[in-house]
Amino acid sequence: MNANPNPSTVGEAQQDQAPLPRRTRIKLCGLSRPEDVAHAIDLGADAFGLVFYPSSPRSVSVAQALDLVRDVPPFVSVVGLFVNPTPDWLREVVSNIPLTLLQFHGDETPDQCEALAGVAGLPWLRALRVAADTQRADLVKSALNYAATSGLLFDTHVEGYGGGGKVFDWSLIPAELARRAVLSGGLNAQNVSDAIRQVRPYAVDVSSGIEVEGAKGVKDHARMAAFVRAVRAADAE
Repeated sequence: MNANPNPSTVGEAQQDQAPLPRRTRIKLCGLSRPEDVAHAIDLGADAFGLVFYPSSPRSVSVAQALDLVRDVPPFVSVVGLFVNPTPDWLREVVSNIPLTLLQFHGDETPDQCEALAGVAGLPWLRALRVAADTQRADLVKSALNYAATSGLLFDTHVEGYGGGGKVFDWSLIPAELARRAVLSGGLNAQNVSDAIRQVRPYAVDVSSGIEVEGAKGVKDHARMAAFVRAVRAADAE
C-alpha cells in the first residue's frame, strides 16, 4: 500500500493552514444623507456612524435617522454616537432606530456607560480622546477602567468632542490595546495606510477626512472610495 500522500492533497492541506489575509474593519462616521449611506454600503464599509449629539454640525434627528437606516442590509453595523446623553434621549433614539452599537464620545464614566448601555440593551464602544500630554500609561489605565466596553476608539482631543480632523501621535497606542482598537482622528486616504502599518488596529474610523470641503456631514463619494481603497491596499501588504 502506498503510504505517500497525494501531492494535490498536501497542497490543499497547506492552503487550508495558510493564514487568512488581514482585513481592517472600516467605519464611516457622521453620515447625514441617504445617498452617502448607500455609497458606504456599496463600498463595503463594515459600519457607519450616526451622530446623536445635538451640538454637533453632523447631528441627525430621529426622523432623519429613520430615513438613513431604511435600506441597510444585514451585517452592516449602525453605530449611534452619543455625547453625555440623558437616559431619556438614549431611550428615545434606540426605541426608534435599530442601532447595532453605542459609541460614547463624551465624559461618561465607566459606571455611566454601563448604565446607559443597560437602558439601551446594546453593546458599547468607548472613545478615548488623546491629548498632547497623554501618556501610554494613561491609555492603559483608561482601558482597564472601561474593561466592559466592546472596544476602544482612539480619537484626537479637540474642542467639541471629535470631528476636528486632527491627528494624534499613533505611537502612544500600546500594542496590547491595538487588537481591539478603533483608530480615529484626522484619518484620510493619504495617511490611513501609514496608520494601519504602524498601529495594526482592529478598525479605522473616518468622518471629516471624507467630507466635502466646508460642508460638515456632507460626504464626498470620491473621498469615501479613496479611503476604502487605501485601507484595502494596506491590508494587502
